[in-house]
Formats: sequence, structure tokens, C-alpha cells
Amino acid sequence: MKRSAAEIVREYGPFPGVERVHGVSFDGRHVWVAGGDKLHALDPTSGTLLRSIDVAAQAGTAFDGRHLFQLAGGRIQKVDPATGRVVATIPAPGGGGDSGLAWAEGTLWVGQYRDRKIYQIDPETGAILRTIECRRFVTGVTWVDGELWHGTWEHDASDLRRIDPETGEVLETIEMPPGMSVSGLESDGRDRFFCGGDRTGKVRAVRRPRGSGAAGR
Repeated sequence: MKRSAAEIVREYGPFPGVERVHGVSFDGRHVWVAGGDKLHALDPTSGTLLRSIDVAAQAGTAFDGRHLFQLAGGRIQKVDPATGRVVATIPAPGGGGDSGLAWAEGTLWVGQYRDRKIYQIDPETGAILRTIECRRFVTGVTWVDGELWHGTWEHDASDLRRIDPETGEVLETIEMPPGMSVSGLESDGRDRFFCGGDRTGKVRAVRRPRGSGAAGR
């Protein structure tokens, strides 16, 4: 298994009115920050918040190319980012114990914090399609270049883990500095991961190691 220390390339925040970061996503232009009672659009170039959507945002966030998906208690909300309107809801597989959220292969991938699992679910019905067993508490979840990564947070330590999506085997870890928790995870599709910083109210950009894995998803 490959191990490396996280290279923090930038910190964003803290931001006014955002006491905790519960989840993050990226739509190609903006980093969406789940702040509890609002979703905030962050410009990753300037580091400023551009707008907010009044929607419950208590855990992970995902983007399918058109809509945002947002965990809120025991449900997943499908949100139109242009209007802020919730256009659909489905049950969350963990019934409120859900953490991270990602979009890949036309489906949603949902982290389960204390259960140490990742579920692949149908975005229309919430039906569970696959269950992946993990070795540590799961926070954020993201896919990039055919690689499945998740954040961890256990015993006051956090890392980013690339795992085999079939077996859950850990293939690579990126260890965060002491005291830097990961409460949400999203790739920019290239060379950075955006990591939620929980109670700090910050988002951190971590360099993604190159040459680590597969292609083609």
C-alpha cells in the first residue's frame, strides 16, 4: 500500500456564518460547502463565497452535472442550483447516519460514518445497489479517474484513502497533519482534493498524488 503525507496547497475560510463544514462538492466552477442550514458556493480562485442556497445541508454533497444532491437527516435532497428549489427527495440508506456523498457512473455513493461502509444507490429510488465495507469511519466520498477515495476521521486522526471498489481493500493513503480532520471530500477532477475542515469552518485543497491508479470510469 502506498502512503504519503498530505500536501495542503491552499486553505479557504473560515467564512462568516459557516461554523462547521459538513460536506463539499465541485461543479467545475464552484466548490459547494454544506454549512448546516445553507449551501454556499465558493469561488476556488478568489476564495470568496459568491452565493448561498437556503436548504438543509447537514452532511455530504454531490453534483451530477445539473443538480446538487444534499444529505439532510435521513433523506437526500435533489436541488436545482439555479433556483435553490428542492425538486425531489429519496431516503438515505443510513437513515441519518450518512456522511459523504458522491456522484459517479449515473449513481450516488453514500458514506456511512460509524458503520464504516459506502453504499452505491439508485438516485431515483434510493435502492442500494452495492455495499463496500471499509476499515475506518467514513466521512467524505469521491471518484476521480476510476479511483474511489474516501475521507476518514477516527481517534482524532484523518486521512484520505483510495480503495478497491469491489473489495474495500485500501490501496493508498494520504495522511492529514495532526489536528486536521476531514469532514467532506471532493475531487476537482484533476490534481486537487477539496476537504471539509469540520469545526474550523475551513476548506482545504490537498494535492492529489499522480500515477496512482486506473482510468476509464
